[in-house]
Amino acid sequence: MSQMFCFQCEQTAKGTGCTVGGVCGKTVDTANLQDNLTAALIYLARAVNASGGKSLADDVEAPLSAPEKSTCSSTGSFGVAGAIGADCTDCTDHTDSTIEAIINGLFITATNVNFDNGAIERQIEIINKERVKLTSQNRDCSCDDACDETGGYDMAQLWGDNEDVRSLKSLLLFGMRGMAAYAHHAAVLGKSDETVNSFFFKGLSALGENKSADELLSLTMELGSVNLRCMELLDEANTGAYGDPVPTKVGRSIDPGPFIVISGHDLYDLKLLLEQTEGKGVNIYTHGEMLPAHGYPELKKYPHLKGNFGTAWQNQQREFVDIPAPILFTSNCLMPVKQVYADRVFTTSVVSFPGVAHIGKSKDFTPVIDKALELGGYSNPKSMSVMNCGGDTLTDCGGSGNTLGSSDALTVGFARNTVLSVAGTVVDAVKAGAIRHFFLVGGCDGAKPGRNYYTDFVRQAPKDTVILTLACGKYRFNDLDIGEIGGLPRIMDMGQCNDAFSAIKVAVALSEAFNCSVNELPLTLVLSWYEQKAVAILLTLLSLDIKNIYIGPSLPAFVSPNILNALVEKFGLTPISTPEADLEKILG
Repeated sequence: MSQMFCFQCEQTAKGTGCTVGGVCGKTVDTANLQDNLTAALIYLARAVNASGGKSLADDVEAPLSAPEKSTCSSTGSFGVAGAIGADCTDCTDHTDSTIEAIINGLFITATNVNFDNGAIERQIEIINKERVKLTSQNRDCSCDDACDETGGYDMAQLWGDNEDVRSLKSLLLFGMRGMAAYAHHAAVLGKSDETVNSFFFKGLSALGENKSADELLSLTMELGSVNLRCMELLDEANTGAYGDPVPTKVGRSIDPGPFIVISGHDLYDLKLLLEQTEGKGVNIYTHGEMLPAHGYPELKKYPHLKGNFGTAWQNQQREFVDIPAPILFTSNCLMPVKQVYADRVFTTSVVSFPGVAHIGKSKDFTPVIDKALELGGYSNPKSMSVMNCGGDTLTDCGGSGNTLGSSDALTVGFARNTVLSVAGTVVDAVKAGAIRHFFLVGGCDGAKPGRNYYTDFVRQAPKDTVILTLACGKYRFNDLDIGEIGGLPRIMDMGQCNDAFSAIKVAVALSEAFNCSVNELPLTLVLSWYEQKAVAILLTLLSLDIKNIYIGPSLPAFVSPNILNALVEKFGLTPISTPEADLEKILG
């Protein structure tokens, strides 16, 4: 009998599931607590549905269903959740604390976010208090058993369900975990959407119900559509606060003196850190998915935002061993912290690891700054390792002068506004034959063998093709210098994983310019996946009926053969093979 069960990430044990400890590093106890947390979320969602899904705002206008697109803003807090449209309309309302509990609870259970049993237990307590608050106020309502203090959910029911039902419910659950990450980052900037919030209750409730495969498949496509709105919401939040990204070269070397490395996705945390370190002689370097922050005008204006430290998240246990500086983790991509550098690691928000210092809601980063001053940084300039200086593994190029096509700086900031500003040039280049094809090569990076496929694919892509990229998968090739076309770099970094929204907007604009559908464009998506945000993005792409997507390095363990066949037949979803074979198939 297994001690735990988890198969939500790409590197799950034996390609089937982790049962005696997570490959990601989480313990059996942590995995089971995460299941308990998910069960509590399902129970809370049922209680919300039983109350009619009403928010405090509903008492004023009492809408019976969420508007198709509506945004609530209250800077620095989570917005009020919208109505779900359930039949019971006489029960007491829920508050913004309910949606905050749901979003944080889902985000905590995503891969590489939280390894701290105490923190998970505290989140379960928060969720249970929200449920009790709802049920205690609804004693007289004639709703279903979610109004009672019974009716909890056992996750063993999901993991032991019919293979296809389990597959679809897993897609739904993991996709919501990914969307919750985006909703969380938008919320800290004061952006919340009723349609997004409502779906969390709807989707979580469905996990605890008997649904047919057709009903569940419909829900996963609905999740994809809602996640598009969620990514749009985060895009509005980020660009509204920090401006539209612009092309920016980012250095890869570290200056002498005190510095802090900030990792993750939360631009708000970066902004606060930049403000709190201003004038203190402490430089800031991004890491992993924080790299695209350098393109935002309101962030890049700080002169002590110096450059980028290291490569993708999976290399951190090597790259941080001798670092004379603290590291602040703001979101997922935290690996189990090694004792040799544990005293330098800080977490914040939903991220937590046992024995590691945590910065709470005050966002007072003084302990991080003090640690940077104490450690002092490097005494001489330090050249950082890159991925592709003579191979496909972490390698030290020793700075400039190599002959293997590695650039000395990384270039970011090719979000939709930048790309669309030269749309005329791009269209003309395509019509003239200078650009034959576009590839969107992006997604998550990871440690499992086989990901050098993406390096080789980009290297072998013909010189008349353009590579758009986003998320941390770009570290497999973003240090390569593969030239330009018509003054435009052949590799264009569009941003973090949530900036898939930018890529979608560019694709739609190009389809309009060429008077064709997106599927008729000279464009192919070649995706790498690792965790749950990639699941949410894939569902968004499928909900838009984008076809013939290549995906790898391996297929999700939670997608059953029948469900995979259905996705292949309907959308042409294609597992990667070899770069040579796939390029030949795509380009002919």
